[in-house]
Amino acid sequence: MDGILSAFSLDRKVAIVTGCHKGLGQRMATALAEAGADIVGVSFSPEADETRTKIEALGRRFVYISADLRSTKPIGSIVQTALDAFGRIDILVNNAGIIKRNDPLDFTEEEWDEVVSINLKTVFFLSQAVARQFVAQKSPGKIISVASVLSFQGGIRVPSYTASKFGIRGLTMALANEWAKYGINVNAIAPGYMATDITTQLREDPERSRTILERIPAGRWGNPDDLAGAVVFLASPASNYIQGHTLVVDGGWLAR
Repeated sequence: MDGILSAFSLDRKVAIVTGCHKGLGQRMATALAEAGADIVGVSFSPEADETRTKIEALGRRFVYISADLRSTKPIGSIVQTALDAFGRIDILVNNAGIIKRNDPLDFTEEEWDEVVSINLKTVFFLSQAVARQFVAQKSPGKIISVASVLSFQGGIRVPSYTASKFGIRGLTMALANEWAKYGINVNAIAPGYMATDITTQLREDPERSRTILERIPAGRWGNPDDLAGAVVFLASPASNYIQGHTLVVDGGWLAR
């Protein structure tokens, strides 16, 4: 492969993708595989057979780990499983996350802690563990976390989610400052309103769905394919001089 397209190749790279069993995580995992990477998939689901089938059909290898990322306890085994299977790690995509909707006057400590634990705390400590491996390998690496348009806005009835996604944007900048010297690129992708499980409640509310669509210049909800190019770009050598950036993929939502 010659010219600019070679800068987007992930041939012989190994990527860990959390929340890989469906939706945005599954599509980002398959996009990385299409670009040449082998995949270590992590999700709470006991299996990820559909993701495995898609990746293996591309001729890439797939190792799956079922883990509850509301806790940091699985992190060591995730890294070790990746190393046992492939001998190295080159890319981490922190995609796993949850949302809790409730009026802030009624929001519980449990709702707060569960969201912040998986959306932010585990993201930091998994990034730390993978960055340590990059340094031990003496090789460059890519860390990509999934932020949100609510990394820029307050949202409605989602205080812990908004706080966690603002945190992802800030953490992305902080880690980029610290780890660029090791050849580690730390960036984020901020999806807009995507047609996934996390937005089912909004899409099934005719009034909320209408007001959301009216604001999106693209005139539609996003879909997992809309993140494929973004994640490959940020995982590839084409983005080597991009650090601490949150790439918004929102159909123009924030431009309105």
